[in-house]
Amino acid sequence: MAIRKHYKPAGISAAFLALFLMLTGRGAHAAEIGSRISVHPSRIISHLSPYMYGSCIEDVNHEIYGGLYAQQIFGESFEEPPVSLLPGWAAYGGDWRITGRHIAVDASAGAKLVRSQTQFANGSVSCDIRFPDAQGGNAGLILRVSDARTGADTWIGYEVSLSVSSQTLILGSHRNNWQPLRTAAVHLQTGRWIHLRVDLHGPVLQIYVGNVQTPQLTYNDAPHAIPSGAAGLRTWNSHAEFRNFVVAAQGKTIAANLNSVADHKPYAISGMWDAVVTGTAQAGFKWDARRAYNSAHSQQILFASGKGRVGIANRGLNRWGIAVHRGRAMQGHLYLLGRQGSTVVTVALQSANGTRTYAMQKLAAAGPVWKRFTFLLHPSASDANARFAIWLSHPGRVNVDQAYLSGTGAALFHGGPFRADIGRMLVQEGLTFLRYGGSMVNSPGYQWRSMTGPPGRRPQYNGTWYPYSTNGFAIPEFLQFCQAAHIEPAFAINIHETAADAANMLHYLCDPRTTLWGAKRAADGHPAPYRVDYIEIGNEEAINGSAAWYAEYLKRFEVLYSAMRRVNRHVKFIIAAWWRADDPWCEKIAKALNGKAALWDIHVGGDNLRDAEQVDSTLTQMQQLFAHWIPGSSMKACILEENGGLHNMQRALGHARILNVVMRHGDFVRIDCPANCLQPYHENDNGWDQGQVFFLPNEVWGMPPYYAQQMAALNKEPLCVDCQMVSPNSDMDVTAARSAGGRTLVLQVVNSGSMPHTAQIQTGGFALHRQVEVWVLSGPLAAVNTPRHPHRVTWHKTVAKLAGVPMHYTFLPYSYTILRFRKR
Repeated sequence: MAIRKHYKPAGISAAFLALFLMLTGRGAHAAEIGSRISVHPSRIISHLSPYMYGSCIEDVNHEIYGGLYAQQIFGESFEEPPVSLLPGWAAYGGDWRITGRHIAVDASAGAKLVRSQTQFANGSVSCDIRFPDAQGGNAGLILRVSDARTGADTWIGYEVSLSVSSQTLILGSHRNNWQPLRTAAVHLQTGRWIHLRVDLHGPVLQIYVGNVQTPQLTYNDAPHAIPSGAAGLRTWNSHAEFRNFVVAAQGKTIAANLNSVADHKPYAISGMWDAVVTGTAQAGFKWDARRAYNSAHSQQILFASGKGRVGIANRGLNRWGIAVHRGRAMQGHLYLLGRQGSTVVTVALQSANGTRTYAMQKLAAAGPVWKRFTFLLHPSASDANARFAIWLSHPGRVNVDQAYLSGTGAALFHGGPFRADIGRMLVQEGLTFLRYGGSMVNSPGYQWRSMTGPPGRRPQYNGTWYPYSTNGFAIPEFLQFCQAAHIEPAFAINIHETAADAANMLHYLCDPRTTLWGAKRAADGHPAPYRVDYIEIGNEEAINGSAAWYAEYLKRFEVLYSAMRRVNRHVKFIIAAWWRADDPWCEKIAKALNGKAALWDIHVGGDNLRDAEQVDSTLTQMQQLFAHWIPGSSMKACILEENGGLHNMQRALGHARILNVVMRHGDFVRIDCPANCLQPYHENDNGWDQGQVFFLPNEVWGMPPYYAQQMAALNKEPLCVDCQMVSPNSDMDVTAARSAGGRTLVLQVVNSGSMPHTAQIQTGGFALHRQVEVWVLSGPLAAVNTPRHPHRVTWHKTVAKLAGVPMHYTFLPYSYTILRFRKR
C-alpha cells in the first residue's frame, strides 16, 4: 500500500511565499508591531518527559478494525444479524430488521435507512413510529437526503424526529454536521403508533404529529434551504419501529408503504456480507446459531440445485472496498464445516460487482468437524474497491466462520498483523507514547481473559463502540505494535476485571517463557516478555459525578492494584477517576492512592484556540491541591485524551497551545496524548471527528494536528526554560526549551490571531546565531487535508537570518512556528 511522503512537499505554495516575504522584511509592514518574547535560558522551570509527544488509540471510529489492524474483512465472525430489507432501501449503520409487518431498529448513534428511489423537492413524507420504551434519544424521518454514508452526521438533509423521553418534536438540518432549527412540545406515549407527517414546499416545512389538521411546527429555512433529495428513517440512540412509510410528490406516490414487508423473504446472511448467486443456481442461506466455531453464529451456504455459484462476499469496513494490488499476494484463513465427503469451497478476490476475478483458490473439501483452511491469493490486477468472495460451484452445504484476510510482506508493519503504511505514519509523526484505552474498556465484555490464544478462538462481545466487537487485535497485539515501532505503550483495563485475571494478565505479559503463563504467551507467538511500564485502571470513571461510582472505583483500584503489584513491582499505575477539584471524593482518592498510583489521568478539550487557558488553570490547581492534601506526594498528572470534534488547522493550533502549557508544567505533567490517533475517511460512526491520521483502503495521510505534533516531536529538547510573551490581545503563546548542554534553544510559538505579529526576541545575554531554523505550520482555521490534496496544510522548514537589535521575527496569522537557535 502506498504511503504519502511528507517531508519535502513539491513546489512553492502561497503560504511559503508569504513566509519568505516576511522573513526577508518585505511584508513586515502588514504585521502588528509590539509583541515581545523574553527568554532566560539559564532559568530552568521544568524537566520534560520524553512522553510529551503521544497519542490515544482505541477501537472508536474503526481506528483498529478497518485501520491499524491488517485484517481486511469487517464482520469476520458473522455475528452481525442479517439485514432484511426491501429492494430499494440502503442502510447506513444500525441493526435494521423486518419484524412482523414493520421495520425495527435498535438504538444506534445515527443509523439511517434511505429509500434511494425517492428523489424529490416538494411533497409530503409520512410514516407511523412506535417507541418500545422511553430510553435514549429520538427517531423519525429524514428528508431531502443526499451524500449519505455510515456515521452520525455524515449526510446532507433535514431530520424530523420525536423524543419520548423529553416529549419533544425536533427539527434540524445536517450538512455533515448537526444544526438544531426548532423544537415543539408534543405528547408522546410508548408502545403506541404515532403518525408523523412532513409537508415540504420550497424552504417551508410543516410538521404534523398525530391525526391533526394544524401543524405543530412550521419552519422557513430560507435562504439556507436544502433543495432536494431522498427520504428515509433515522434513529439517534432510541429503539424504534416504523410502518406505513409513504412519499407523495408530483401528484403520485413514489414510495409504497411497508405493509408488504411480511411477504419479503430475504437471504439470511450476516449483515456485513452480501450474497453471491449466479447462473441458474438455487441458493439458501442461514445465519446459523446451532453450529458456530466461535461465539454465537456462523454463516451457512446452501447450493440446492442448478448451475453457477452460490456464496457470500465481503467488501471490508462498511463496504468501502478491499484494496488489492497486482503482484502483491494476500493471505488468509477461515474455518469450514461441511458434511462427510462434502463440497469444495473456492475463495477469491473480485471486483465489487463480481464481474472480474483477480485471484482464486480452491480449498480442500470441508468435512463434518470444524477445520482451519489457509490460502494465498495473487491478484492479477489492482483495484481499490475489491471484494473477498467465498462460494460453492456445485450443490452442497457448508458453514463458514472466523474469516481473515490481510496483505503480506511489505504490506505488514515489521511482519506483524498491522497495516505498514499506517504504522510508518505513526513512526514518522515522532510519537513517543501511545495509550490504548478509552470508553472501549468500560464495556462489561472488555475482559483480559478473552484476549489471548488464537485470535479465531477469542470470543466476540458487545463493545462500547460496536455491538459485535472482536478481539483479533487486543492488548498483546497493541504491545507487539508498540515494540516494533519503538513507542512507549500504556493500556487501560476494565475496573471489573477479577483480581486473579489482573494478576494472570501480568504473568502472561511479563513472565519468562519457562513459566506457566510465559509458555502460554510463547505458544501465542511471542516468546519474549512484553515491556509493560504503565497500566491505567479504568477510563473516565465517575464521569457523571456519582459518589457511589467514585467509591466503587476506589475499591476496585485497590483490589486490582494489590493483585498486580504482587506480580510486578515495576509497573506504574494510572488513576482514571474523573477529576473534579471541588469534589471531596477526588481528595479521598488522592490520599488513598498516594504511593500506589504514579499518575492521575485528566481529559481536556482541545478544539478551541483558547482551551489551553483552562488546561493551564486546571493543572495549576491540581498541583496545588496535591501539595495541600498530601505534602511531599510524588503523584503527578498526565493527559491521556485531548478531545474534541475537529481535525483541522484550528485543532492543530489548539493542540500546539496545550502542548506549550503542558511543557511549562513539565515537572508535574509527564505525558500528553491528543485523541484520536486514526480515522477512516468518511466513516465517522459516532461524532468524534478528530483523527490525526486519516486513511482509505489504499491511502494514508496526515491532518493538520498530525503536522503540529510532528513539528514538536522533531524539535524536542529536555529542559523547559523561563520565557515570557507580551502580545496584543494575548493572541500569542510561547514556550522555550533547550538542550541539556545549552547549545540549542527552541522557541515554540502559537499565533492564534487573524493578524501577523512581529515580535522582538530577547535572550537575556544568551548569545545566539542570527541564522535560525524556522518551522512553520499555518493556514485557514477550517483547512484540512484530503486524498486529493494531502499536503494542503503541512509544515515548511527554512533557514533564515534574523535582523534587528534585538532580533525580531514576524509570525504568520493562525500559525504554529518553531524557531531553533544555536548558541554562538
